[in-house]
Amino acid sequence: MREIVFDTETTGLEFKNDRVIEIGGIELFNHFPTGRSFHVYINPGDRRVHPDALAVHGITDDFLKDKPTFDQIIDELVEFFDGARWVAHNATFDMTFINAEFARIGREAVPGELVVDTLALARRKHPMGPNSLDALCRRYGIDNSHRTKHGALLDSELLAEVYIEMLGGRQATFGLMPVQEGRERGSEETEVIEVSYERPRPLPPRISAAEMQGHAGLVARLGQKAIWGKYGA
Repeated sequence: MREIVFDTETTGLEFKNDRVIEIGGIELFNHFPTGRSFHVYINPGDRRVHPDALAVHGITDDFLKDKPTFDQIIDELVEFFDGARWVAHNATFDMTFINAEFARIGREAVPGELVVDTLALARRKHPMGPNSLDALCRRYGIDNSHRTKHGALLDSELLAEVYIEMLGGRQATFGLMPVQEGRERGSEETEVIEVSYERPRPLPPRISAAEMQGHAGLVARLGQKAIWGKYGA
């Protein structure tokens, strides 16, 4: 299963007027990072960065002047996310902005069934909270000391670690995942093959002959309608 853990930064909080100015994403395959990532800054056109948003992420209007517009990066974005689930913390916020950007250039919205909200997952798992990204990093012992301001790629990297831990950590899939053969993970031509092995010789029975005889006697005393008779047959 392919997932993209992502985050956005915006010019403000109003999706109808504000714009996405940064997107970062980390690719997971069967809940393990593949090493592939996506990161882009976006020119919001004539929309200015709100001072409150600037205090959070530190991305200035001057920095964004020479960056591509959303319509110039959308093909790259869609290609990276194609076929994957979209995983975000407080995903409603991010997806509202993403889908508003899609609508502005005539693209279809991302279906809700492809979206995973890690905030909702955290609230179910830790109902007493707190469940901010920083709080979850502390809970799971993930070093976020270098997170002085919000940043889409850095926050995606931290969230990917948190998400894996909330699902049970790396041990949750240890030795149980299908063996993957073919092209690199995430490509359209990737083939997933489940491999099982048979012992060359069966293990010897661990039930003695006396125990088997005793069990047969017990079943005989239970009568013909006993369910054990079906298994014996």
